[in-house]
Amino acid sequence: MKPKIAIACQGGGSQTAFTAGVLKALFENKVQDYFNIVSLSGTSGGAICAFLIWYSLKKGDEIIWKRMIDFWQDNSAQTYQERFFNDFVIKSLEWVSKGLLPQYALSPYSPAAKIWFSFATQGLRSRFTDLKELLETHIDFSELKTWGPQLEAPILVLGSCNIITGKLHKFVSRLESIKVEHLLASACVPNIFPAVSIEEMAYWDGLFSDNPPIRSLIRPKFVGLENIPQEIWVIKINPTATDKIPEKPDDIADRRNEVEGNVSLFQSLDQVELINDLFLRNAFKDEFLAETELREPIKIPKSFADDPDRDYYIPMIEMSKELADSLNYESKLDRCPESLKRLIDDGEKQGKLFLETRLRQLDLR
Repeated sequence: MKPKIAIACQGGGSQTAFTAGVLKALFENKVQDYFNIVSLSGTSGGAICAFLIWYSLKKGDEIIWKRMIDFWQDNSAQTYQERFFNDFVIKSLEWVSKGLLPQYALSPYSPAAKIWFSFATQGLRSRFTDLKELLETHIDFSELKTWGPQLEAPILVLGSCNIITGKLHKFVSRLESIKVEHLLASACVPNIFPAVSIEEMAYWDGLFSDNPPIRSLIRPKFVGLENIPQEIWVIKINPTATDKIPEKPDDIADRRNEVEGNVSLFQSLDQVELINDLFLRNAFKDEFLAETELREPIKIPKSFADDPDRDYYIPMIEMSKELADSLNYESKLDRCPESLKRLIDDGEKQGKLFLETRLRQLDLR
């Protein structure tokens, strides 16, 4: 029987093109022939990558990763005007971070912000500036609506934050039809986009909740008893460690963003680690284990473990150090084709290496 796995995709804006590269490598190398993918989760850009793979799996696409890569190519700055706009925005933000330009706090709701955006984006493709249109170009959401809740694996879990209730929120394919608004909510950076309203509630970026959703992947009420994974693979965007203490304003901002992006991930993994420890110490009654279909500890990333000798840890899939060191906070908004290609290429390299290593460890190849 093939091991059951869940793939969780951390958010990080344009840097999640790395995630697209990882997922491409996994499916290009036939991960589904060796593993039973029972669920996918994601936040923000990670949610979009997870969704596009989930949709292709459900549709039975011949090339599972093609729809996702097509999305990223369409999302890149293609024309001269788009490249100029992209480079101007990124360079301006970098100068602000370095203290070379004053910072103006504008709400995405303000008339001034709307006028500037309308003027600055003249002549650009509408789907380059409108994420909803871009998503609808690649996905038939009217068809998705007719599917209804999807009880069969893989299950999709998208992280978001309900800003009215102040609580974490998950959009789960097993419980409802996935809508374009769910993806927009998970990717709604509040200082860039207005909150996404869904049924009298309003949502912000999933980075404020679970980045990415982990705990939901092991809870039967979200994924179903039959879809509890044996392993959780995390495609991670934000580096855990750094080589030096940041001192410059832009370096401080970069490091703060990285640390904040990892907080919920490490908290979630800590809870899974606690469950595993209790499991190994026979703390659960047999009737409880029978109800939850738990037979062995859930494998989580080795880089998080305090004790590397525990047998239920596997590596995270992370960027090469060279690539991670070259990125800054502003690059999470950079849609330059060369930058996105570099991220995708590194993702492919790391994803292929990860899969080859895991197959050897399990004697599956």
